[in-house]
Amino acid sequence: MSIAEKRASISKDERISPRERILSVASDLFYRHGIRAIGVEKIAEAAETNKMTLYRHFASKDELVAEYLRRLAEQAKSSWDQLDADHPGDPPAQLRAWLEEMAAHVASGDERGCPLANAAVELPDKDHPARRVIEAFKNAQRERLIQLSAAAALAEPEMLADELFLLLEGARVTAQSMGPKGLGDRLVRMGEAMIAAHTIVEPARPST
Repeated sequence: MSIAEKRASISKDERISPRERILSVASDLFYRHGIRAIGVEKIAEAAETNKMTLYRHFASKDELVAEYLRRLAEQAKSSWDQLDADHPGDPPAQLRAWLEEMAAHVASGDERGCPLANAAVELPDKDHPARRVIEAFKNAQRERLIQLSAAAALAEPEMLADELFLLLEGARVTAQSMGPKGLGDRLVRMGEAMIAAHTIVEPARPST
């Protein structure tokens, strides 16, 4: 769905509250064009409202940005929960399913990279309210990978989590600089190789 189509759909649905309409439009604009490129005037216009209404729901643009990223972090948490539901009691399968899901994201022609990582680049001020959201999300993602790796009985779970985390971050940047062609497949192969390198092989028992 294009930005224009999305705006039209939002404006036609009277059940959507002004706050949700503003947040939905802002999220799309921030991701497509960057946070610094989009001002509150453009957001209010696209949401078919005004700045007064926007500031009634969000104290500042900074708070709107923080809420935009907070929503994305919640969606990512839901994805982890879905992996657990799809592969109950099977941490290795959950880890590999996560890898395939991330590969699909970076291979998407519509992928502009991780919105939270993009925001971190645009918002260097450590006191910006969005920075706390970004740091909490990235730390939670790493911790989830550590937990899955440990539950899968893989060696050095923290090291593996860092390897997978850095692999994904690098793939997202590569998708932007060199294009996504073949990137998803390479991500899966490299990730599988990392997992295999951390797989503990039980020594063969001597025959009797």
